[in-house]
Amino acid sequence: MVNWRAVKAIIRKDLKVVLQNKGVSVPMMVVPLIILVALPALAAFAPNLQSVPGTPFAGLDNFIEGMPGGLRAELAGLNEAQTMIVLILVYILAPMFLILPLMVASVIAADSFAGEKERKTLEALLYTPTTDQELFLAKLLSAWLPALGVAWCGFVLYSVVANVAAWSTMGGVFFPNLMWVVLAVWVAPAVAGLGLGVTVLVSVRAQGFQEAYQLGAVVVLPILLLLIGQATGVMYFSTWLVALLGLVFWVLDLLILWYGGRTFRRQRLATQI
Repeated sequence: MVNWRAVKAIIRKDLKVVLQNKGVSVPMMVVPLIILVALPALAAFAPNLQSVPGTPFAGLDNFIEGMPGGLRAELAGLNEAQTMIVLILVYILAPMFLILPLMVASVIAADSFAGEKERKTLEALLYTPTTDQELFLAKLLSAWLPALGVAWCGFVLYSVVANVAAWSTMGGVFFPNLMWVVLAVWVAPAVAGLGLGVTVLVSVRAQGFQEAYQLGAVVVLPILLLLIGQATGVMYFSTWLVALLGLVFWVLDLLILWYGGRTFRRQRLATQI
């Protein structure tokens, strides 16, 4: 039986520490505001850039011609201004949305054991009346739950801002589509799980927060590749592709959790105090 009372106590303590740490909490507020508010609001002005030489959308027709056929079919029937807004808000910014749960989970997870070492509180944590599995579970949930909250609340905020910003051009509500629902509900939690799983494993061995965060940040590379691939027309986020990506991320999560649960031992942490 899992001692949920002890698990919840560790989660509350970790979240309280995160909120009090300006170096951790400020980036987790600023970056979501940029991605969820500033970028979709600015996208409303994207149609004005079409006539500006040298911008990526100066030759929109040629740009669309280089995109996959499925995306061209999705954009059929839209005028140029609507096409540009849908292309940016629905497709190009979709991978950037995944950076949010990944970043939140990674930052909090990096502060888990590595932060405890820096604050000299690790010894007290190791003597709490919990098993190794309960301690590992508490550290995972303390990072995963906030990341999940940011992802789902961010999805609602992004939807509102996108529709309001593009209302005059689109003439009504156009966001979200089914792909974005799958992205927020299925993929975002899996991406957060991948980020925190890798970072917690790194954090156990790292001597400080910065070292753990920098080493764990390597998990952002797959998201950047997705962003580049979509921006260059190599692929696009269809509903089926997003669902498949989510499945891949969940499988990786399970493998990492299985490995972490089997290898995590507080005795090993005690030798690093």
